[in-house]
Amino acid sequence: MQLTIAYSHTSHTSLHGINMAKRYTRDEALLLLFDDDVDDGPQSQEEDVSEEDDDTEFNADEDSNSEEEMEEEEEFANAGTSFPSKNGNIIWHPSATVTPSRATSENIIHMRPGPTRYAIARTDDILSVFELFITKPIQSLILDMTNIEGRRVYGINWRMLDLVDLQAYIGLLLLAGVYRSRNEATASLWDAESGRSIFRATMSLQTFHILSRIVRFDNKETRPAQRVSDKLAAIREVWDKWVELLPLMYNPSPEVTVDERLVPFRGRCPFKQYIPSKPGKYGIKIWALCDARSSYAWNLQIYTGKTLEGREKNQGMRVVLDLTEGLRGHNVTCDNFFTSYTLGEELLKRKITMVGTVRRNKPELPLELLQMKNRELFSSKFAFTPTHTLVSYCPKKNKNVLLLSTLHKEGKVSDREDKKPEIILHYNSTKGGVDNLDKVASTYTCQRKTYRWPVVVFFNMLDISAYNAYVVWLEVNPEWQHGKCFRRRIFLEELGKSLVAPLIQRRQRLPRSPAAANVVRAAQSTSTQSKKGDKRKRCKVCLPRDVKTSLSCKNCNQFICKAHANMVVFCESCL
Repeated sequence: MQLTIAYSHTSHTSLHGINMAKRYTRDEALLLLFDDDVDDGPQSQEEDVSEEDDDTEFNADEDSNSEEEMEEEEEFANAGTSFPSKNGNIIWHPSATVTPSRATSENIIHMRPGPTRYAIARTDDILSVFELFITKPIQSLILDMTNIEGRRVYGINWRMLDLVDLQAYIGLLLLAGVYRSRNEATASLWDAESGRSIFRATMSLQTFHILSRIVRFDNKETRPAQRVSDKLAAIREVWDKWVELLPLMYNPSPEVTVDERLVPFRGRCPFKQYIPSKPGKYGIKIWALCDARSSYAWNLQIYTGKTLEGREKNQGMRVVLDLTEGLRGHNVTCDNFFTSYTLGEELLKRKITMVGTVRRNKPELPLELLQMKNRELFSSKFAFTPTHTLVSYCPKKNKNVLLLSTLHKEGKVSDREDKKPEIILHYNSTKGGVDNLDKVASTYTCQRKTYRWPVVVFFNMLDISAYNAYVVWLEVNPEWQHGKCFRRRIFLEELGKSLVAPLIQRRQRLPRSPAAANVVRAAQSTSTQSKKGDKRKRCKVCLPRDVKTSLSCKNCNQFICKAHANMVVFCESCL
């Protein structure tokens, strides 16, 4: 009489981790069941395998009696160890089905992480880095739309603005963020005693209020027709041009993060969202893809609410596929809103891997990994397919955390006291790219109180552009302000001052405040001294007459004679 004994490795067996089925006599079978030290006998020529090596598949070519027995054993093993998903479409296995290699084709990056050659070639000073994102075409578009609105509101009394005025306005917004005056009244910034002198030296408070009221990003007359099909019509053209620039300036590291952001706003907006887990709770939701190491904002997408067709299906997968367009060889870390088995398959087609948490109600999960009865604390259960790895980790009693990965091919557990799997450790180290962007952007944000949501989006564009410029600047100049812990504050302050300097230098009247007047004199004297070494050239107004002069315009730097120049005169006491 012979008995067939099938057994696999578990934590409660001591049969040397052999994962196979053999035929024994009745006495041999009883002896095997009750004696842990019994050798496998002459039928098994393999050495005992350890618990760590037991996750590999059984090699039927090394130990088999016949093809018929192999088929029976395989059917028995599959029936006893496979985990079907809740929808029955996926079969999970308790051991890895693919032998991991050193570097798979999904994790080979063909781009050098860091600033692109285009950005490096155009990085001369702090202002030039910022203008990589808020470019002159974007500034010109905002300027044109603002002047159109100004003429509509003020008529013939409107003074046409130029790029110097717009840059000074942006510079004051950034300086207000540097001084952390988001919740401070604007009037207090212009106060002669408690305010900052650079604000009064740049423009008056009334001018600042007018610019804040008039600034526009589209033509108000053509907006109603565009809003029928696009809720973001009020800032769509500026937003799209700006987002297209972000991937051109920086190549992300191998690890990127996809998550949602919420720009606080409580005014009227057709797509305002309520997210109770966010600090602001109400605002404009933006999906973002950031570098997990530097938090560089590589791609962004504003959520504009439901479409005319209703609620979007598979929204999380669509967002990740849109944001990762152009990446190859990277790993994406995302939360349970985005993660799904289908998303992992689609990303693998683009040579991109994924690590993310999974919701318990997903139909592709097996019930065996959801059960928490009699689960030990800090225990982990793994399930594998040829492309995906699923882990169920128990951090607390009767609670588990589910993670899905297409990057990890083995069920490795760390040596830490909590015995966390490597998948969870990898997720924890790369999940904070977008959250850190929110943190640094809110620290020195230029947000001011407003009831217009396009202006809120514009303020957020300035915050992200300033931070991205800071990341690129440090990559190009790693020794800049080395050793100082507030380098970003210095960067933003120098950026703001360089933006307002041209408007200060061309002022013809001194402000009433003595401190602000001194700022104007210092800026104008510095501009004059920098041009002393220039040679004499022809006046641009007197051409074709050959009138030589050493004077130059403080705005356009063109040479101009005394007859066509507006001189600033000071009395002896003010010199």
